[in-house]
Amino acid sequence: MKVRLEESRNPRTGKPLTVIRDIIHNPQVIDKLAKKLKSACGAGGHVEGKTISIQGSHLPKVKQILEKDGYEVRMK
Repeated sequence: MKVRLEESRNPRTGKPLTVIRDIIHNPQVIDKLAKKLKSACGAGGHVEGKTISIQGSHLPKVKQILEKDGYEVRMK
């Protein structure tokens, strides 16, 4: 399963965000994945549709967790 991983900036605060896009799952699985990633990174975040945003710059850690869970990660 392919997902897209990128780093962007929060439009309101200008702080970095780690963003996981194009997750093909039902909302319950996405919420569970978001909780797992936020816990592993020790950061907050939110789910919006098929996108997970985690506060802070956590690309290597998130990529490692996603690949371990069987996702094919494309970096932008």
